[in-house]
Amino acid sequence: MNKQKQLKSSLLLLITACIWGFAFVAQREGMSYTGPFTFNAVRFALGALSLIPLILFLDRRSVQSSIEIRASVKKSAVSGFCAGLILFCGSSFQQIGLVHTTAGKAAFITGLYIVIVPFLGLFLKQRLNLNSALGAIVALVGLYLLCVKSDLTLGEGDLYELVGAFFWSAHILIIDKLSRKSDVIKLSFFQVLTCSILSFFVAVAMEKIDWTGLSQALIPILYGGICSVGIAYTLQVIGQKKAQPTQAAIIMSMETVFAVIGGYFILDELLGTRGVIGCLLMLVGMIVPQLPQIRSLRGSANNYN
Repeated sequence: MNKQKQLKSSLLLLITACIWGFAFVAQREGMSYTGPFTFNAVRFALGALSLIPLILFLDRRSVQSSIEIRASVKKSAVSGFCAGLILFCGSSFQQIGLVHTTAGKAAFITGLYIVIVPFLGLFLKQRLNLNSALGAIVALVGLYLLCVKSDLTLGEGDLYELVGAFFWSAHILIIDKLSRKSDVIKLSFFQVLTCSILSFFVAVAMEKIDWTGLSQALIPILYGGICSVGIAYTLQVIGQKKAQPTQAAIIMSMETVFAVIGGYFILDELLGTRGVIGCLLMLVGMIVPQLPQIRSLRGSANNYN
């Protein structure tokens, strides 16, 4: 039964990766018509709205009393706000980076959370095995080939995506903790609502909200809002409830593959030989931590690898 639950969690996270992978294409296309914070504000608002009917339906079927439901909402709101702050930072850096880089490169750099998560886990007294360390080294070499120019500098968009990868790693870790203590659907709702509100305030302060541009970006916004936010972030929260952080990061890193496929067929994006080699090395770096463990670099009873 436990294996069946793990398999179900893995499948949900793989579906999440597929949706997110093609979302890079939608987000990249949306940047042709509107600003990054405006785009995020609208798509996360749509994601939040899409969850309201599901929350109301589940609450009506619930055997909980109205007092228990209100307590659940309050607890989920606090957890969702915390997760939403990190989500806002990660999505903002990612969206800004997409203005200056391709969907495929953005996805592969974002996928570095696969090696960042285990290292951040050390601060939570979790074990880091040699596989994760080796994977990090290989992934960093791949990142160099993919992004670093001949003058040893990162492209502006690549740098934004790299910073964002650290926030996505933190998001995976905090969702791992909060999803076990909160109503997962309500948690998802409040985190995307928080992200939408914060993005809206920044958009009003820094960008010109052009309704014509928003209408031209309607399809990318609808996909990014309903599918990438409303569906995928909810599936992430549900899937992570029965999956360990490193396992979840491994599966969700498959978004990079779907993003490259989408970028190639939809946006005609090409990486070149150096970029392809870099992507392959990063993919290897993502897979290595999941191989049979060699030895641990730090022991702990709280092991999730």
